[in-house]
Amino acid sequence: MRGQRRLEGSRLGAGGRRSPRHRAGLPRHSKAAAGKGLRAAACAGRGGRCSGAGPARGWASPPPAALWGCGGAGMPGREAEMHPVLKAFVCGSISGICSTLLFQPLDLLKTRLQTLQPAVNGSGRAGMVTLLFRVVRTESILGLWKGVSPSFARCIPGVGIYFSTLYMMKQKFLVDRSPTALESVFLGATARAVSGICMLPVTVVKTRYESGRFGYGSVYGALKNIYQTEGARGMFSGLTATLLRDAPFSGIYLMFYTQTKNLTPQDQLDPVLVPLLNFGCGIFAGILASLATQPADVIKTHMQLSPQKYHRTSQAIAFIYKDLKTSLDVAWSTNHRML
Repeated sequence: MRGQRRLEGSRLGAGGRRSPRHRAGLPRHSKAAAGKGLRAAACAGRGGRCSGAGPARGWASPPPAALWGCGGAGMPGREAEMHPVLKAFVCGSISGICSTLLFQPLDLLKTRLQTLQPAVNGSGRAGMVTLLFRVVRTESILGLWKGVSPSFARCIPGVGIYFSTLYMMKQKFLVDRSPTALESVFLGATARAVSGICMLPVTVVKTRYESGRFGYGSVYGALKNIYQTEGARGMFSGLTATLLRDAPFSGIYLMFYTQTKNLTPQDQLDPVLVPLLNFGCGIFAGILASLATQPADVIKTHMQLSPQKYHRTSQAIAFIYKDLKTSLDVAWSTNHRML
């Protein structure tokens, strides 16, 4: 009887009250386990998120879950810690990785087609399919991804800069409303201009890699060689043409994308179909923006491949026009003889 009273006394706290562990029905042998159990119960009662007001009873310091998994005051979670601008940068960089891996072969074919490929069997310039098989035959299938390293070096930070700049401008000028058509052009063009100027030296390296005319060993080696042989002018060759292509492209793209989305009844569609609808709006906007800026893209490619030959944008335009006229005359003469 005396032993039972001693045991009951050990279970009582100050003032004859039972301790929280015994009121909760928890075992006595593990004080840390009691703290874990109370902490888990508190998190579960708040929908899986802890208040973060302080460590649970029985913890000398907050557990790792309290540091990283809770979103309360004093202990923000990972989502709360990331600034929206940084989040926009990270998301843009991830999208740049995916798009580079998927579309690098098409980018390589575009660059080589723009550098005036020689005639095939005397029947005009090489088409995309002919050039595709030629690259695979002479450089293997991996040759289609030539220049992927400078593409990564350009797109990962470049797209991140674009999206973070776009986010900051929206927060500055458009807080509680969607942009109009002209505002979309302004936002897209300005953000792309900032990104294009920052990443132009890497864009020059990317274009030269894809052309197959230069034997650079690495992106750093290419930048060093261009700076030593051509100076800063070579690293920023084609700046005007690049801005004439990139800024209008992003402005036109963003305008058509936002306006097309506004015309579609997304509230009445199945949520599963909304991503497909957005994808279709992006394709439509990309086609129209590419058609509008393709001439500037051709000029940019020529100036970045031959900066010694084209010191001004007007020189590149004159050469391209003269060569195109010659090609059309040759094609007309060939077809006339066949008839």
